[in-house]
Amino acid sequence: MTRKKKAPIQIHDDGSVSLNKYISASGFCSRREADVYIETGRVTINDEVAATGNRVYEGDVVEIDGEPLQKAAKTVYIAYNKPKGITSTTDPADKTNIVAAIRHPQRIFPVGRLDKDSEGLIFLTNNGDIVNKILRAGNRHEKEYLVSVMPDPTPEFFRKMAAGVRLIPEGKTLPCKVTPVGKHSFKITLVQGFNRQIRRMSSTLGHKVTGLKRIRVMNVLLGDLPVGSWRYLTPEEIARIEAAVADSAGVEKAARPKTAPKQPAPKPESKEKIPEKTAPKAGKNAPKAEKPAAAKTPKDKNSYKTFRQKGRQR
Repeated sequence: MTRKKKAPIQIHDDGSVSLNKYISASGFCSRREADVYIETGRVTINDEVAATGNRVYEGDVVEIDGEPLQKAAKTVYIAYNKPKGITSTTDPADKTNIVAAIRHPQRIFPVGRLDKDSEGLIFLTNNGDIVNKILRAGNRHEKEYLVSVMPDPTPEFFRKMAAGVRLIPEGKTLPCKVTPVGKHSFKITLVQGFNRQIRRMSSTLGHKVTGLKRIRVMNVLLGDLPVGSWRYLTPEEIARIEAAVADSAGVEKAARPKTAPKQPAPKPESKEKIPEKTAPKAGKNAPKAEKPAAAKTPKDKNSYKTFRQKGRQR
């Protein structure tokens, strides 16, 4: 079988930009959410339904749900102390969505998620590129939580939490820092972001989380910011975040792992020598094929020759 050659990676130097990046740069949503809009046929370029992989050129008109996409006037970075009951989504169908709770005049979206039953610090921004860089697991950005559990945690519980807990289907979590705080609580610092990770880790070890608050993301502290309130990040906080993700590859580069192509496995040597050309169908004038030394001379339609021919015709 002839192997198909992989298409070479295209380098665009014509001033165009990938559609999902163009949408995220506008402040409409993150690049991941833009992919969903594109895949569901809600995006058009010059009145034509867009597809994944399309690029935007100078002068193109991009619309989402029939509304022209406009460039965000100013980059916004917000720290929000999310209360319990607020969902980390921009979906207007969800009446508890985080955007409606904040009521910011610009279109912003959350950086990652924080469980509806959890509270504490979460970022929001209209900078789609920085969202992807922060969320990439390989960057190992720290997130610190204050957690309460029942029954009371034991030294063995802390040891196992710090060493990593096996979750299904993700596998064993990375080692993390765990510090006891009082009788019922502890602080934990993670560099991963599995769905409901702390709750699932605790449950696996026989404990139920009764309170969970995120108190730090990277270099930004929750501090005394009241529950339900938000503030703009300071220039110093923004500068440190941008410096921390400066060397982070974008999602497009991250999606292309540099691995050597697999070599085809060597074909096993055949124990029998089978002619390369298909033998003609059996008939009165058909030449007789040479029989293997160990085979008995067939006398009817179940002969070795006829059997091999039928096998090739299937």
